[in-house]
Amino acid sequence: MNPKPLHDNVIIKPKKAEEVTKSGIVLPETMDKGKAEQGEVVAVGPGKLNESGQRLPMSVKAGDKVMFKKYSTDEFMDENKDEFLIISDNDILAAL
Repeated sequence: MNPKPLHDNVIIKPKKAEEVTKSGIVLPETMDKGKAEQGEVVAVGPGKLNESGQRLPMSVKAGDKVMFKKYSTDEFMDENKDEFLIISDNDILAAL
């Protein structure tokens, strides 16, 4: 499967949460770590159409590392059970 995002959507491979904190504390799997807030852009849609019918440029490209709003993503898994997120370009907060 090679999904292609539409409009101003972006597909992101989320960065996995650390299993051990910097101070050496091991986090159990049962702990709710929340959703990832950083990841790498895998694919980018063509851009949103403005009122005159022209495509607006996207703010990121494939390979960029980004930070995004915590609860603004939709999740899906590919055939290899790898997790990906779909997010609107507007919900990306920063390129890292």
